[in-house]
Amino acid sequence: MLAVLSGFIQDFTQLLVVRFFLGVAEAGIWPAILVLISHWFPAAERARAYALWMMNIAIASIITAPLSGWILSFSDWRWLFIIEGIFPFIIAAPLWWALIADHPREAKWCSVQEREYIEKGLAADAAAHPQQEKLGLRQVLSNSVVWRLTLVYFLIQIGFYGINIWLPHVIKTITSGSSLEVGLITAIPYVLAMFGLWYNAKAADRSGRYSTHVLLSMAVGAVALVVSVATGDNMPVLAVTLISIAVAGALAYDGPFWASASRAMPVAVAGAAMGLINAVGNLGGFVGPYVGGFLQDVTQGSFLATSIFLACCLLAAGLVMLTLRRGGDRPLAAGRSRAGQPEKAKADTRRRNTL
Repeated sequence: MLAVLSGFIQDFTQLLVVRFFLGVAEAGIWPAILVLISHWFPAAERARAYALWMMNIAIASIITAPLSGWILSFSDWRWLFIIEGIFPFIIAAPLWWALIADHPREAKWCSVQEREYIEKGLAADAAAHPQQEKLGLRQVLSNSVVWRLTLVYFLIQIGFYGINIWLPHVIKTITSGSSLEVGLITAIPYVLAMFGLWYNAKAADRSGRYSTHVLLSMAVGAVALVVSVATGDNMPVLAVTLISIAVAGALAYDGPFWASASRAMPVAVAGAAMGLINAVGNLGGFVGPYVGGFLQDVTQGSFLATSIFLACCLLAAGLVMLTLRRGGDRPLAAGRSRAGQPEKAKADTRRRNTL
């Protein structure tokens, strides 16, 4: 409703009010889904589960980048908000109502064998990490691990939203194409991001070194971003390729980050802590575009200074993440034994079905 309402605003004050409440409405989605995923996937599979869910950003960007360019080719930004704001009503809400269940035991479409396998894995996790007494907000706010995770997430959001908001502008500068052409080219980085999300999460689940995989994705994103901007004027094809790698790196952190967070945080504060990380960390989504715009103003429209700032934030996030290795990473031996369980279960199921 608020996205559609954005198409009817008449002045800057109304824009601020509507977008503020849009942020309030969105804020609860992220931590709620993080908790929901934890009800369905054991720890050894969780990086892949988070990464697969995170692909929603890449898939939506692949669809809406050319769609937005097409809408703007015959209309204006008002109709852009209205048309794309209607999608959740006609697509997302019915699917969610019909398919999503809080726990495997509540899912009518889940077979008995699948339900038993999932709940057995979750029970093993629960036995390994017994529930502590529920703690209050004071314990969450005084936990250094929570604040380090919040800082990492804040820095990542500065980099990601800075890239995401300014991506069409950078593509326009590099290619000098029409709105539709810019929309089509802008979709390319998110195709690569889907592969980056999956393979980084798969490798992290296999090794258990979640913090290292966050650092690697941040480093790749940071270097590729700066080089893409530096080469943009002379080699547009190379620049688009590198900025695609930068977007992939800026997104590929997600699975390993949240898998590490779910291990590093005390179980008793996990729910509230995820909400805090999301709430405070997402302030980086304001800082990144704002500072990016300011740096372009003072450099007469050059994006190079902005790219260096965003790259430094991404790299700093990866370095801070390394301080969480002790509690957030999974021991390699345990990771291997757990990672083999799903494949063994699949093989056992196939043998039973054959018999």
